[in-house]
Amino acid sequence: MEPSAAKVGACADVAIVILNWNGAHFLRRFLPGVITHADGARIIVADNASTDESVELMARDFPLVELLLLDRNFGFCEGYNQALAQVDSDFFVLLNSDVEVTLGWLRPLRGLLEASPRVAAVQPKILAHADPTYFEYAGAGGGYLDRLAYPFCRGRLFDTLEKDQGQYDDSRPVAWATGACLMVRRSAWQALGGLEPAFFAHMEEIDLCWRLWNAGHEVWYHGGSAVHHVGGGTLPQSSPRKTYLNFRNCLALLYKNAAPSELVGTMLQRLLLDGVAGLRFLAAGQFRNFQAVLRAHFSFYGKLGYWRKQRQEARPHLRVSERPGVYNGSLVWAYFARGKRKFSELIIDSIKF
Repeated sequence: MEPSAAKVGACADVAIVILNWNGAHFLRRFLPGVITHADGARIIVADNASTDESVELMARDFPLVELLLLDRNFGFCEGYNQALAQVDSDFFVLLNSDVEVTLGWLRPLRGLLEASPRVAAVQPKILAHADPTYFEYAGAGGGYLDRLAYPFCRGRLFDTLEKDQGQYDDSRPVAWATGACLMVRRSAWQALGGLEPAFFAHMEEIDLCWRLWNAGHEVWYHGGSAVHHVGGGTLPQSSPRKTYLNFRNCLALLYKNAAPSELVGTMLQRLLLDGVAGLRFLAAGQFRNFQAVLRAHFSFYGKLGYWRKQRQEARPHLRVSERPGVYNGSLVWAYFARGKRKFSELIIDSIKF
């Protein structure tokens, strides 16, 4: 049972860590709000070798915020690994630079982790910065997976976003919590080695959360905390680079974490659907996205030895029926063939909570 926010002390044992790469405009816009609503937490900006004015801006306008300088752009995953290796707080918050926090956002997250030792990670409600009456793509009301590891959220199926009407104001276990705003217990982060560096970016939080579940931890969503996310600050949705990372990383995600008895069947079905997606890109004239799908598969096969080693280190592997937040059906079929556009329209009995 989680304590009320009033019973939780100031967040001095929390480090809010913002990984920045050429995001001076976001720091200028959103860092003041983080400072105002930090509730005693440390605030750290880890700079991934920016070439814009980020470092100068920090020195000039935010001299009291801690600044970690990384010597090159490590990408999102290894950038956070490098930064958090230098932070000794009990709890980390991985916070995107394009997130606007709100009054009282931090204490409910910390309170849940403090009250529930098995919970290793938690996210708040993620609303769209452009229109906070709607959920935002990256995380929404908590992350879910279908049986083939297609990610979706309460409040977001593929690109369809729901309006926030209080329907997801609860707190509950989820399959994954968004990396846009993620509080993690340091001991669990260190035990699992942080984010998968070979992912570079995209779907890394899903991999981390799946590994947390496999290792006996829990991952939660807390609807009593909310932040506003701009989204698409690094790569737009239509970017071939993003297509490449998402397709490659999803293959690796499945291969690393799926239960042994489910691995072969799941991978074969996913390969078939990836082929269909590639043909759809081609039919739509999106040749660069078609090429990105091909490159993603060749990259995955080329590093199969590495992924096999990572799989061996991530055991045990829970079955679909043993993992909360997994829809034992096909999201692709439900969305494209049956026209389901809301989380509530899925067969909720097929999702373990």
